[in-house]
Amino acid sequence: MNILAFESSCDDTSVAVVKDGKEVLSLETVSQTDIHTLYGGVVPEIASRAHLEVISELTEKALKPVGLRNTDAVAVTYAPGLIGSLLVGVSFAKSLAYAHKLPLIPVHHIKGHVAGTYLTYPELKPPFIALIASGGHTHIVKAHTYTKYQILGRTRDDAVGESFDKIARVLGLGYPGGPMIESAAKTGDPNSIHFPRVRFEDNPYDFSFSGIKTAVINYIHQKHQLSLDIPVSDIAASFTDAVCDVLVNNTVKACKDHNAKKLVLAGGVSANKTLRKKLEEECNKEKINFFAPDFRYCGDNAAMIGAQAYYEYLQNNTASADLNAYAVMPI
Repeated sequence: MNILAFESSCDDTSVAVVKDGKEVLSLETVSQTDIHTLYGGVVPEIASRAHLEVISELTEKALKPVGLRNTDAVAVTYAPGLIGSLLVGVSFAKSLAYAHKLPLIPVHHIKGHVAGTYLTYPELKPPFIALIASGGHTHIVKAHTYTKYQILGRTRDDAVGESFDKIARVLGLGYPGGPMIESAAKTGDPNSIHFPRVRFEDNPYDFSFSGIKTAVINYIHQKHQLSLDIPVSDIAASFTDAVCDVLVNNTVKACKDHNAKKLVLAGGVSANKTLRKKLEEECNKEKINFFAPDFRYCGDNAAMIGAQAYYEYLQNNTASADLNAYAVMPI
């Protein structure tokens, strides 16, 4: 089954054709990073307009290896995300599906991130525990099946990716923050500065990143007030170490408590090599099989949406022409 998939939940416009939820036949993505770098973050109105400018051309490119005649269904991210950006993808996908009498499959963005791992590990099957870490989401979930998820833990304030962006901006490293922080941290000492690790007694799997973000900003401000040099690399390394400690400890605890032998790392922050290394090391100690997607499937992309769409279709989860987009949507 060939599924034409669309992803436009934030600032990447992406179109792909995925076969049977496992094989990527084509993937075309246009990033808006250069545009939003000028503003230090994503500007929603600009993002939605930029999606409009490229989605038609990307669709033509993605369909070249397969052809629309050999396409069996259309899938699209419909939630959660920036509402203007989502509406571009949803409207385009609905129109194409209606015009060509193809089934329309709505896909939840977070489930899509997890499904990106199936493209790297076709043998991976639920049940498993997944840590989804991105600019807008930080969740620990238990995937009972390909489509049925249970939330075990989530951030109570900021998403981890947003925290990376904010700290990078304060340090003057630019946007997007994740790669900038990771690059700066390479020459830093992760033990040079202690930043807080927040944990909750009522739910040991929940996260909070607002405190560490404030601690880092206060540290930088104190250096400024004393006219001292800002140790950018040490701050980046220490911040990364603190964040990864919490992500790893909470997630591995969830695996142990739920007797899970498979752990999936997904989302844009899954590209962070320090996080990957720490999680893999802990999984090896606990004899947990660790899975993370290929780097090209870490960020927002339509291939992961096409992968998840296959399993949604098998569960008869299709939509009519009145499908809407939603900025917030439970898993």
